[in-house]
Amino acid sequence: MKKFELPKKIPVFPLSNFIIFPKTTVPLNIFEPRYIDMINESMRSNKFIGMIQPMNSNSADKTRPDLHKIGCLGKITSFRETEDGRYLIELKGLIRFEIINELKTDKKYREFVVTFEKFQNDLDIKKEDLKFSDLELIFKDLKSLFEKRGFIINWKELEKQSLDETINALAMASPFSLEEKQILLEAKNLDIRKNKIAEILSTYTYDLFNNTTLQ
Repeated sequence: MKKFELPKKIPVFPLSNFIIFPKTTVPLNIFEPRYIDMINESMRSNKFIGMIQPMNSNSADKTRPDLHKIGCLGKITSFRETEDGRYLIELKGLIRFEIINELKTDKKYREFVVTFEKFQNDLDIKKEDLKFSDLELIFKDLKSLFEKRGFIINWKELEKQSLDETINALAMASPFSLEEKQILLEAKNLDIRKNKIAEILSTYTYDLFNNTTLQ
Protein backbone atom coordinates (compact mmCIF):
# COMPACT_ATOMS: atom_id res chain seq x y z
CA MET A 1 0.00 0.00 0.00
CA LYS A 2 1.45 3.32 -1.05
CA LYS A 3 1.37 6.37 1.17
CA PHE A 4 -0.91 8.33 -1.17
CA GLU A 5 -3.57 5.61 -1.02
CA LEU A 6 -4.14 6.14 2.70
CA PRO A 7 -7.32 8.08 3.50
CA LYS A 8 -7.18 11.52 5.10
CA LYS A 9 -10.39 10.90 7.02
CA ILE A 10 -11.68 7.64 8.44
CA PRO A 11 -14.69 6.31 10.33
CA VAL A 12 -13.63 5.32 13.82
CA PHE A 13 -14.91 2.47 15.96
CA PRO A 14 -14.10 3.28 19.62
CA LEU A 15 -14.20 -0.13 21.23
CA SER A 16 -13.32 -0.72 24.88
CA ASN A 17 -11.25 -3.76 25.76
CA PHE A 18 -10.07 -4.14 22.18
CA ILE A 19 -6.87 -3.23 20.35
CA ILE A 20 -5.76 -4.24 16.88
CA PHE A 21 -2.11 -4.15 15.80
CA PRO A 22 -0.62 -3.86 12.30
CA LYS A 23 -0.17 -7.20 10.50
CA THR A 24 -2.78 -8.98 12.64
CA THR A 25 -6.31 -10.08 11.70
CA VAL A 26 -9.24 -10.14 14.13
CA PRO A 27 -12.93 -11.12 13.93
CA LEU A 28 -15.63 -8.62 14.92
CA ASN A 29 -19.32 -9.10 15.60
CA ILE A 30 -21.17 -5.89 14.61
CA PHE A 31 -24.73 -5.44 15.86
CA GLU A 32 -25.15 -1.79 16.97
CA PRO A 33 -27.15 0.15 14.31
CA ARG A 34 -24.67 3.04 14.02
CA TYR A 35 -21.80 0.61 13.40
CA ILE A 36 -23.89 -1.39 10.93
CA ASP A 37 -24.19 1.95 9.09
CA MET A 38 -20.44 2.46 9.37
CA ILE A 39 -19.68 -0.99 7.90
CA ASN A 40 -22.17 -0.42 5.06
CA GLU A 41 -20.49 2.87 4.18
CA SER A 42 -17.03 1.36 4.46
CA MET A 43 -17.94 -1.60 2.23
CA ARG A 44 -19.18 0.84 -0.41
CA SER A 45 -15.88 2.74 -0.41
CA ASN A 46 -12.39 1.62 0.64
CA LYS A 47 -13.27 -0.95 3.36
CA PHE A 48 -11.20 1.00 5.91
CA ILE A 49 -12.14 1.41 9.57
CA GLY A 50 -10.11 2.94 12.38
CA MET A 51 -10.03 1.00 15.65
CA ILE A 52 -9.22 3.02 18.76
CA GLN A 53 -9.52 2.79 22.53
CA PRO A 54 -11.78 5.14 24.51
CA MET A 55 -9.99 6.79 27.43
CA ASN A 56 -10.82 5.43 30.86
CA SER A 57 -12.33 8.74 31.89
CA ASN A 58 -15.80 9.16 33.30
CA SER A 59 -16.87 11.28 30.39
CA ALA A 60 -20.22 12.99 30.79
CA ASP A 61 -21.11 12.04 27.22
CA LYS A 62 -21.01 8.23 27.14
CA THR A 63 -21.88 8.13 23.43
CA ARG A 64 -18.86 10.28 22.48
CA PRO A 65 -16.10 9.41 24.96
CA ASP A 66 -12.64 10.94 24.82
CA LEU A 67 -10.34 8.72 22.79
CA HIS A 68 -6.66 7.84 22.84
CA LYS A 69 -4.73 9.71 20.15
CA ILE A 70 -3.22 6.59 18.55
CA GLY A 71 -5.24 3.81 16.91
CA CYS A 72 -4.84 1.35 14.05
CA LEU A 73 -6.39 1.44 10.59
CA GLY A 74 -7.98 -1.85 9.60
CA LYS A 75 -9.29 -3.15 6.29
CA ILE A 76 -12.32 -5.43 6.09
CA THR A 77 -11.09 -8.66 4.50
CA SER A 78 -14.15 -10.83 5.16
CA PHE A 79 -17.84 -9.94 5.49
CA ARG A 80 -20.89 -12.03 6.32
CA GLU A 81 -24.41 -11.03 7.34
CA THR A 82 -26.28 -13.28 9.80
CA GLU A 83 -29.99 -14.09 9.66
CA ASP A 84 -30.65 -11.78 12.61
CA GLY A 85 -28.98 -8.82 10.87
CA ARG A 86 -25.55 -8.81 12.52
CA TYR A 87 -22.34 -8.41 10.51
CA LEU A 88 -19.47 -10.82 11.09
CA ILE A 89 -16.31 -9.28 9.68
CA GLU A 90 -12.59 -9.86 9.75
CA LEU A 91 -10.40 -6.80 10.05
CA LYS A 92 -6.72 -6.78 9.08
CA GLY A 93 -4.54 -4.21 10.86
CA LEU A 94 -2.56 -2.13 8.36
CA ILE A 95 -0.98 0.96 9.89
CA ARG A 96 -1.31 3.04 13.03
CA PHE A 97 -2.76 6.52 12.87
CA GLU A 98 -2.81 9.64 15.01
CA ILE A 99 -5.99 11.69 15.38
CA ILE A 100 -5.81 15.31 14.22
CA ASN A 101 -9.41 16.35 14.79
CA GLU A 102 -13.00 15.10 14.73
CA LEU A 103 -15.30 15.96 11.83
CA LYS A 104 -18.79 17.32 12.37
CA THR A 105 -21.16 15.16 10.32
CA ASP A 106 -24.80 14.02 10.34
CA LYS A 107 -23.68 10.40 10.63
CA LYS A 108 -24.43 8.33 13.74
CA TYR A 109 -20.82 7.18 13.98
CA ARG A 110 -17.72 9.33 14.37
CA GLU A 111 -15.25 10.37 11.67
CA PHE A 112 -11.80 11.84 12.17
CA VAL A 113 -9.08 13.53 10.18
CA VAL A 114 -5.97 11.46 10.84
CA THR A 115 -2.30 11.33 9.95
CA PHE A 116 -0.13 8.26 9.32
CA GLU A 117 3.10 10.25 9.11
CA LYS A 118 4.82 8.77 12.19
CA PHE A 119 3.95 5.18 11.33
CA GLN A 120 5.00 4.64 7.70
CA ASN A 121 7.27 1.77 8.84
CA ASP A 122 4.13 -0.24 9.65
CA LEU A 123 3.66 -0.71 5.90
CA ASP A 124 7.18 -2.03 5.29
CA ILE A 125 7.43 -5.60 4.08
CA LYS A 126 11.09 -5.81 5.08
CA LYS A 127 11.89 -7.86 8.15
CA GLU A 128 13.17 -6.03 11.21
CA ASP A 129 16.66 -6.98 12.30
CA LEU A 130 15.62 -9.02 15.32
CA LYS A 131 16.17 -12.72 15.76
CA PHE A 132 13.99 -15.27 17.48
CA SER A 133 17.02 -16.15 19.61
CA ASP A 134 16.87 -12.60 21.02
CA LEU A 135 13.32 -13.24 22.10
CA GLU A 136 13.60 -16.68 23.67
CA LEU A 137 13.48 -15.36 27.22
CA ILE A 138 10.54 -13.05 26.45
CA PHE A 139 8.65 -15.88 24.76
CA LYS A 140 9.45 -18.23 27.64
CA ASP A 141 8.10 -15.77 30.22
CA LEU A 142 5.15 -14.87 28.03
CA LYS A 143 4.35 -18.55 27.55
CA SER A 144 4.36 -19.03 31.34
CA LEU A 145 2.03 -16.06 31.75
CA PHE A 146 -0.35 -17.30 29.05
CA GLU A 147 -0.47 -20.77 30.60
CA LYS A 148 -0.95 -19.37 34.11
CA ARG A 149 -3.94 -17.35 32.85
CA GLY A 150 -5.38 -20.31 30.94
CA PHE A 151 -4.62 -18.93 27.47
CA ILE A 152 -3.93 -21.46 24.72
CA ILE A 153 -1.43 -20.39 22.06
CA ASN A 154 -0.25 -22.45 19.10
CA TRP A 155 3.43 -21.55 19.40
CA LYS A 156 4.53 -23.76 16.49
CA GLU A 157 2.18 -21.87 14.14
CA LEU A 158 3.38 -18.54 15.51
CA GLU A 159 6.98 -19.38 14.73
CA LYS A 160 6.08 -19.81 11.04
CA GLN A 161 5.09 -16.13 10.86
CA SER A 162 7.42 -13.19 10.42
CA LEU A 163 8.85 -11.77 13.63
CA ASP A 164 6.79 -8.60 13.52
CA GLU A 165 3.57 -10.56 12.93
CA THR A 166 4.45 -12.79 15.88
CA ILE A 167 5.27 -9.96 18.29
CA ASN A 168 2.17 -7.99 17.31
CA ALA A 169 -0.06 -11.06 17.60
CA LEU A 170 1.33 -11.84 21.07
CA ALA A 171 1.01 -8.21 22.17
CA MET A 172 -2.62 -8.17 21.05
CA ALA A 173 -3.57 -11.55 22.53
CA SER A 174 -1.63 -11.19 25.77
CA PRO A 175 -3.41 -10.97 29.13
CA PHE A 176 -1.87 -7.50 29.69
CA SER A 177 -4.05 -4.59 30.79
CA LEU A 178 -5.50 -2.29 28.14
CA GLU A 179 -3.24 0.53 29.30
CA GLU A 180 -0.25 -1.76 28.78
CA LYS A 181 -1.51 -2.79 25.34
CA GLN A 182 -1.97 0.88 24.40
CA ILE A 183 1.68 1.47 25.38
CA LEU A 184 2.68 -1.43 23.10
CA LEU A 185 0.56 -0.07 20.25
CA GLU A 186 2.20 3.34 20.54
CA ALA A 187 5.76 1.93 20.68
CA LYS A 188 7.59 3.48 17.73
CA ASN A 189 9.02 0.27 16.28
CA LEU A 190 9.28 -3.45 16.83
CA ASP A 191 12.49 -3.26 18.83
CA ILE A 192 10.93 -0.82 21.30
CA ARG A 193 7.76 -2.94 21.43
CA LYS A 194 9.88 -6.01 22.24
CA ASN A 195 11.57 -4.12 25.09
CA LYS A 196 8.24 -2.83 26.40
CA ILE A 197 6.87 -6.39 26.43
CA ALA A 198 9.92 -7.42 28.46
CA GLU A 199 9.37 -4.54 30.90
CA ILE A 200 5.69 -5.37 31.37
CA LEU A 201 6.46 -9.07 31.69
CA SER A 202 8.99 -8.40 34.46
CA THR A 203 6.17 -7.11 36.68
CA TYR A 204 4.04 -10.17 35.91
CA THR A 205 6.84 -12.69 36.26
CA TYR A 206 7.68 -11.32 39.70
CA ASP A 207 4.14 -12.17 40.68
CA LEU A 208 4.33 -15.54 38.89
CA PHE A 209 7.59 -16.84 40.23
CA ASN A 210 8.02 -15.00 43.52
CA ASN A 211 4.46 -14.94 44.74
CA THR A 212 5.46 -16.74 47.93
CA THR A 213 7.04 -13.48 49.06
CA LEU A 214 3.95 -11.41 48.31
CA GLN A 215 1.54 -10.60 51.12
